[in-house]
Amino acid sequence: MKLHVDLKENGYDILMEHGILYRLNDYIDLNRKVMIVTDSGVPEAYANIVREQCKKGYVHVIEQGEDSKDLAVFKEINEDLLAHKFSRKDCVVALGGGVVGDLAGYVAASYMRGIDFIQIPTTTLSQIDSSIGGKVAINLDEVKNIVGAFYQPKMVFIDPETLHTLPRRHYINGLMEALKAGLIYDASLFALFEHGDIEKDLDTIIEKALYVKKSVVEQDEREQGLRKILNFGHTIGHAIESYYHLSEYLHGECVALGMLYFIEDEQLKQRVISVYERLGIPTHVDFDPEAVYQLLCRDKKADGDHVTIVHVPKAGTAELIETPLDEVRTILKGKKKKKIHSDIIIL
Repeated sequence: MKLHVDLKENGYDILMEHGILYRLNDYIDLNRKVMIVTDSGVPEAYANIVREQCKKGYVHVIEQGEDSKDLAVFKEINEDLLAHKFSRKDCVVALGGGVVGDLAGYVAASYMRGIDFIQIPTTTLSQIDSSIGGKVAINLDEVKNIVGAFYQPKMVFIDPETLHTLPRRHYINGLMEALKAGLIYDASLFALFEHGDIEKDLDTIIEKALYVKKSVVEQDEREQGLRKILNFGHTIGHAIESYYHLSEYLHGECVALGMLYFIEDEQLKQRVISVYERLGIPTHVDFDPEAVYQLLCRDKKADGDHVTIVHVPKAGTAELIETPLDEVRTILKGKKKKKIHSDIIIL
């Protein structure tokens, strides 16, 4: 499968093919210095496969997990590039999941004010969502993705074979971004979670989720309007993730929890909960509502005393609603929310 993300001079191709990891040279120029950024959870064999196709390949391994998305690790990779005399003609390859892609992408965006960046996602979350769209970032004091940039990759290579080595929990975690895409944009994608066989339908799920992300990003690259619908579940989800120090619950699990707050139709909410229960996704976690609220107020999506919240009135449809932060505090405390004026409706 080949998709082109049409962003004019920033456009790029997404290539999805079983075994494509062994054939990167057929599509991109690796006849230069290449820094392969990966993490300790990615099989070493994958990095070796990529390095063997490079004229001068280097591997920088970070520790697995959100703790690596910080300024110290960012500095270490930049120092590695400098030590090996990387120039603007060289490139950075992100080989791994969302953490690797976010960090390596921000390095590529920053080093010498920008060098080529290639995404090779190896997790469901990164193949479905985070490897495309150009959002790259690191965390600061447990506030997720608060320091970053919009920086598009030159190409994205998706090899579903790499998912075979993924632990089950991480595999399911990433699927929550596809479920989100179905709820906000494509009811047929949500239906695959309700009625399909996820293992057999995985390639189709990835393709449909990628098409949703591509379609939205093409219309709003820098998140001025429509692209905000991709934040469904993330406003409260990121705050819960930070509350648990970015470690106890995975990103997709927290997004899944965040989505439940803003599914308007109770029958649809119960259908979503049934999907969670079948997949082993938590439907409730304990937290201090006030502490989560304070973390939410530090989120980049907050603007003064308001935050844009994504609501789903029915499967495949999203609304963007400017919501007073005090109203979100009320919601977090479990009190009934009132319907707020919707400034933007996405059909």
